[in-house]
Amino acid sequence: MQPANWSEQGFHGRWPFMTHSSPPAIAYKIETAEIWAQAAVEGVYRGSALDQADGFIHLSGADTLAETLRLHFNAREGLVLVAVDLTQLGATVIWEASRGGAVFPHVYGPLPVSACAGPVPLAVVDGVHVLPW
Repeated sequence: MQPANWSEQGFHGRWPFMTHSSPPAIAYKIETAEIWAQAAVEGVYRGSALDQADGFIHLSGADTLAETLRLHFNAREGLVLVAVDLTQLGATVIWEASRGGAVFPHVYGPLPVSACAGPVPLAVVDGVHVLPW
């Protein structure tokens, strides 16, 4: 389900991406189809094992997504991409520097599935994940 305010913010289609907003209103979560399906049933995503160990849910912006896939999910099958409307999460989202000074959104708390669009399966072609845009 696509949050209503995406079109109001100038995002079109199912997969909005950063165009000119600062900070972006949309970020992305990469997860296995199985784990995301369970989150959808529960209505909330509590994070991967890494997220839980780090104390926050890792997200990526459109500008860092391909590199995140390459570094942390290289050619892994069975993944889905979920778009997250950060405007619905309020103060639980903190943008923090990570690898090479890139800034990533981290969610400190559970992620309501109602703030998400997707999932969309991520295909792997020649060892590289194919993004849906």
